[in-house]
Amino acid sequence: MTAARERRDPLARKKLRHVPSGLRSRAMHALSARAAQGRFALQACTECGTATHPPRNACPLCWGELAWTDQPSGAKVLCETTIRVSTDLYFREHMPWRMGKVLLDAGPVALVHLHAALHPDDRADVRMMIDRGGNAALFAVPAGDTDLMSDPQWREFIVPIEGRIVLVSDARNAVGRAMVKELHAKGAELVVAGLPGPALASDATDAVLTLDGVQAIALDVTDATSVAEAASRIGGPLDIVVNTARHVRAGGVSANPGFVEQRRAFEVSAMGLSRLASTFAPMLAGRPNGAFVDVLSSAALVGDAAQAGFAAAEAARHSLLQSLRHEMRGAGVRVMSVFTGPVDDADHQAVPPPKVAPARIAASVAEALLNGREQTCVGDVAQDTMERWLTDPALLAREKNL
Repeated sequence: MTAARERRDPLARKKLRHVPSGLRSRAMHALSARAAQGRFALQACTECGTATHPPRNACPLCWGELAWTDQPSGAKVLCETTIRVSTDLYFREHMPWRMGKVLLDAGPVALVHLHAALHPDDRADVRMMIDRGGNAALFAVPAGDTDLMSDPQWREFIVPIEGRIVLVSDARNAVGRAMVKELHAKGAELVVAGLPGPALASDATDAVLTLDGVQAIALDVTDATSVAEAASRIGGPLDIVVNTARHVRAGGVSANPGFVEQRRAFEVSAMGLSRLASTFAPMLAGRPNGAFVDVLSSAALVGDAAQAGFAAAEAARHSLLQSLRHEMRGAGVRVMSVFTGPVDDADHQAVPPPKVAPARIAASVAEALLNGREQTCVGDVAQDTMERWLTDPALLAREKNL
């Protein structure tokens, strides 16, 4: 079950969107960085092995050094309470609010946000979530298959798709086309499919673009006027933007540089992102569950000698996305990165497997929204690249470009 989409009276004063406080320790920010990846990671002592929570600078038992390790997410609910009054501007809008203490299977006792279906002595699965302010928070949900969407507290930590209006920036490429189908299947009220020019005669009879609840509009992310005109044609308040635009071409730096293609890659990936953000971010800021999702290549993390211009444009795109996340945090808008390896499409015909199917990327975007995950890696190549980059970025750069 999903809450009804908020309808705003255009004559009424605009409602301010408050977010939880962002003041956290450095150790807590480290936890948030892991929560953004969808990991359930806690600090564990390198000497006595004790897991601890909340994050701190030394082991509370032996003062040993702490290291981040993935831990089991199971837990037992010890007690519960309901907060009915708060001076915090965000939480006072969402009272009453259930909290509880759980005994984690990893060992520590933790204070968590509690799902409405949980009670003392119940078994729970504890999720490491990111709140509206961009901070890590533990949320206990019932173990097993449960309708989590029925809990309004849970919906504050995720981005519902059902009943929302979504823009897909480039629905002409394989990933964008699959994205339109997936979001439509997930129950979006309206999926706006952006189509860069030139217009094709087949667009009028296309099986995806003519679905009920899909609106095809002209949208060229390299043209600020086109982006502004597209925004004016969207029929209703926009909730989610999914940026699927990219320009993939081979070419090096000194060997076969292809300056025209490199410039085009930057116009689509980097400047295109800026045009979309400057136009649509203010619209998202007024929504209760706004989100900006960017689908980008894992080449953004490290240069690629075979596709130098494309990799550089994706790196610039990734950098801009980090800045956008910082800017939108105060408005409670989630900015999500979905990294992919080579896609099984026309742009990667010369690249050997493994490749990622466009439908899998679309499903991963929907999953990221419904789980509030800021960073997702789709496919073996993207996952391996991310793991190696987190371990030793200098080594990855050498191995990738030998």
